[in-house]
Amino acid sequence: MNSSISKRLEQYTAKCPQEVLIVSVEIADEQDEIAIFKGFSSSLTRPTAFDPDVPVLPPQAKIIKIDRVASPYNPETPRYIQQGLSWDDMQVLLAELGV
Repeated sequence: MNSSISKRLEQYTAKCPQEVLIVSVEIADEQDEIAIFKGFSSSLTRPTAFDPDVPVLPPQAKIIKIDRVASPYNPETPRYIQQGLSWDDMQVLLAELGV
């Protein structure tokens, strides 16, 4: 996965502010979950750098699944729009929005 993928996902949420993307990834054989909302990414399991130029999704990250969740995101009771999307599934939605 490269930084353009993370930028595309951030652009998607900037265009769809009513959604939060919860991206499950594998980074260096460790699982991580990234929340992407209104154009910004934040790790739910690791520290996130203060510098927005430091990608939360590094180039070597492998997407396991993407969940689309209605905003505001409440981890106790998430309101799923779609669950378990693959990267290929997400690319269709990105293309529809032109990102």
